[in-house]
Amino acid sequence: DVQVWESGGGLVRTGGSLRLSCEASGFKFDDYAIGWFRQAPGKEREGLSCIANSDGTTYYRDSVKGRFTISSDNAKKMVYLQMNNLKPEDTAVYHCAATPHPGICITSPHKGRYEYWGQGTQVTVSS
Repeated sequence: DVQVWESGGGLVRTGGSLRLSCEASGFKFDDYAIGWFRQAPGKEREGLSCIANSDGTTYYRDSVKGRFTISSDNAKKMVYLQMNNLKPEDTAVYHCAATPHPGICITSPHKGRYEYWGQGTQVTVSS
């Protein structure tokens, strides 16, 4: 079975950092792209960043560019999202998701293009 799952969320103060992890199993990791999304209460799920595992191509949404860094460890089938200088508006449930179409990682991840989703991990940034 294909599975992806997240870990690493928590409570942090404004300006703090967290590193989220996404672990995957059940598919050929190198052939996929992994995207990070978040959903705040009452808002749409938005794509933040993605990485194509085959060649390391990355993309970032403008609102997180320069603060968030996505990386992967293909041997471990892990993708990470390092989040620095966190702000209260970053508070949300963060999800990772996998797509077998890594070529789409040239624009902001769209939830409709990703097939396999984790349950999410809560990130809360206090002011």
